[in-house]
Amino acid sequence: MDLFEYQARDLFEKYGVPVLPGIIADTPAEARAAAEKLGGVTVVKAQVKIGGRGKAGGVKVAKTPDDAEAAAEAILGLDIKGHVVKRVMVTAGADIAQEYYVSVLLDRANRSYLSLCSYEGGMEIEELAVERPEALARVEVVPGEGIDLEKATAIAVAANFPAELVDKVAPVFVKLYEVYTGEDATLVEVNPLILTGSGEILAIDGKVSLDENAGFRHPEHEALEDKAAADPLEAKAKENDLNYVKLDGEVGIIGNGAGLVMSTLDVVAYAGEKHGGVKPANFLDIGGGASATVMAAGLDVILGDAQVKSVFVNVFGGITSCVAVAEGIVKALEILGDAATKPLVVRLDGNQVEEGRAILAGANHPLVTIAENMDQGADAAARLAAG
Repeated sequence: MDLFEYQARDLFEKYGVPVLPGIIADTPAEARAAAEKLGGVTVVKAQVKIGGRGKAGGVKVAKTPDDAEAAAEAILGLDIKGHVVKRVMVTAGADIAQEYYVSVLLDRANRSYLSLCSYEGGMEIEELAVERPEALARVEVVPGEGIDLEKATAIAVAANFPAELVDKVAPVFVKLYEVYTGEDATLVEVNPLILTGSGEILAIDGKVSLDENAGFRHPEHEALEDKAAADPLEAKAKENDLNYVKLDGEVGIIGNGAGLVMSTLDVVAYAGEKHGGVKPANFLDIGGGASATVMAAGLDVILGDAQVKSVFVNVFGGITSCVAVAEGIVKALEILGDAATKPLVVRLDGNQVEEGRAILAGANHPLVTIAENMDQGADAAARLAAG
């Protein structure tokens, strides 16, 4: 789960990372009141989960409360790369002498953590990484060891910070790592980390991504979720503990096991090329259990997608037999009743496959077509969707 900047700022403050005061506002009048409370020069910043806000006009300096109100009026409702601004954060201004970059992230390829840091960082860090990669230090962080003051100092030195600044930035790096581990994050990024004219180090723009798999340890994270922006189908799937991702296609997919579902997506996409370019509509892994309740919840989510024209249920019976899956499909169709209106192609294989197919054949549901194998099922589902 990616956080908004103001949420990242609040987490930073909680862990002692030096930040600027900030107040969120949903209307121009609230932005004016925030600027009055903060006093002096302020900055009005669009709260969207996308980069490039400044270039898109989503960040404006306001010298007076009137300016802050006008800035908020211009920013609220702005479309930034498909993200409509519904909230701004008004922060105190800062006397920026220099800008730096620092982040801690999950390095999946090396099964470790990684710290990226640059003395020459700032808003154009992506360009710097391409044009002058030597200016961006990449330091492995061993999970069992983490970032203590010694490690933070090594990161600052690797990033070419001058000696007089190493002692200033290293304690901040330690605090940022505390955010990373304390909140079970997969990314903590500050861009930019600044040195002010008076010699302070401040994190003035942060990005944090939280590992939702660790949500059971952080019930408070639920309050950070942007439910208004969530896809309603994905929200419904989440409520039913289903692994679902909406895609832009016409064939709904249900499978058991992420690997099988991914393969199914590929096979359906290939079959769809022969039927007018039909594509998969979703990723939905129902896991090891295929009870009537689970199957009904999965079908309910998929059938709620107006783009879906057919559904391909592709299940390999293992611990859960094909008999249980077939019974689950039959019961699910009974539960859904009139809500089930789109054709289903069902391919079963594995444990008790013949018995499972017999159950589906005996039910003789008008919406269900039984496929002998994955290729046949994908082709049938694509053809039905195209028709």
